Amino acid sequence: MLSQVPIIDSQSEIPVYRQLYIGLRDGILAGVLRDGERLPPTRELAQLMGLNRATVSAAYALLEEEGLISGQVGRGSFVHYRSGALSQEISFATSRPAEELFPLEEVRALTTEVMRQSATAILQLGSPFGYEPLRQYLMEQATAEGVFDPEEDDLLITSGCQQALDLIHKALMEPGETAVVEEPVYPGLKHAFEGRLSLSGTGIKFVTPSFRNPTGYTMTMAERHQLAQGRERLLVEIDIYSRLRYAGEPLPAVRGLGCQHRCLLLRSFSKIAFPGLRVGWLIGPRPLVAKLAAAKQWTDLHSDQLSQAILLEFARTGGLDRHLARVLTAGRERLRVTLETLAAVLPPGSLFTRPEGGMNLWVTLPEGCDAAALLEKARRAGVSYLPGRYFGLSSGFNASLRLSFAGLSPGRIAEGLRRLEPLFSEEARIAARMKEPAPEMAMV
Repeated sequence: MLSQVPIIDSQSEIPVYRQLYIGLRDGILAGVLRDGERLPPTRELAQLMGLNRATVSAAYALLEEEGLISGQVGRGSFVHYRSGALSQEISFATSRPAEELFPLEEVRALTTEVMRQSATAILQLGSPFGYEPLRQYLMEQATAEGVFDPEEDDLLITSGCQQALDLIHKALMEPGETAVVEEPVYPGLKHAFEGRLSLSGTGIKFVTPSFRNPTGYTMTMAERHQLAQGRERLLVEIDIYSRLRYAGEPLPAVRGLGCQHRCLLLRSFSKIAFPGLRVGWLIGPRPLVAKLAAAKQWTDLHSDQLSQAILLEFARTGGLDRHLARVLTAGRERLRVTLETLAAVLPPGSLFTRPEGGMNLWVTLPEGCDAAALLEKARRAGVSYLPGRYFGLSSGFNASLRLSFAGLSPGRIAEGLRRLEPLFSEEARIAARMKEPAPEMAMV
């Protein structure tokens, strides 16, 4: 039994499953819940707290995605965290940039300069639409790109792309409507629209045309034009990876192909700069953005202006372009090592995607393998990844897994995949034996 049950605020705008996740996560990181400690079964904790079992399951899933707990078949869920252990483990589980590439001294200097110039205005309450100088900068950039019409569109700054998804759910979903998604689906989108997702329909459709999470797939120009000519009530284009292109020619955003009147474009600094600053934005028709801004005002009043001001100066002074150039050079090498090592270590019959950019790729082991069951063995070998089941809607993707490579050095990537080689090979051998027909019984 938990020594301290997280407190749930029924009046909070934060979904209950996320409140539970945050409470448990904080307990784990603070050492209140210790490594190896068994968590209550989902049914038991749901009854104790008066919650739906699916709510507890969703919170546990988020903890497992972050590598803070591990589910063991037939035994339950256990805390999987030791202070300092996350830095020792080779983790392919999180889609994030490489910390060693952060230009820390430049950011420190920019922060000091921003505070010197505009501290009073930045530290005061701001507009729910975001820090106005950054809004103007982003609108100018989008206009030059052809994805923003100054006469028809508006721009809202959000706390990352995830808040934009939450606001769309709150402000734009009609009663009984489902959100149409691509499968395998990004877990953040899956949880934001829990219970309201579909693989087909004409309501709100969510797409990631470039380097989609988790597969790394990129839509062709023909597919983008077809999407722009679709009949969905609203198209939401998630464009957070397109600038992380390591090879091939850039492709335009779908919003610039003639569907601006029914398309929201979501972008973020998280993948191309610093995810900890939580600055994203969305572009769309002015009436829709007004509804989203109203919902945002009652969610958090306004976003963190200091982060927005720092990122504006980082972009305006050329720091973002210099940083992105380093990120692309590093990402190109990390992807190359990932692809070459996978080709050498995966058992026969395996498949993997070959993206030209982004942070993730998708591995499918031979039929009959169970990537989720294999994860505990991988952790004992000092490696983690996300099993395919986290990305399924209609399918379990039991034999699949996502590898996030961008945050690891080439050496760590190669070492991590080599540690997985014997585990994958043994799992493939077991799966092959399970498929072999049993010998016929002799007649006597």
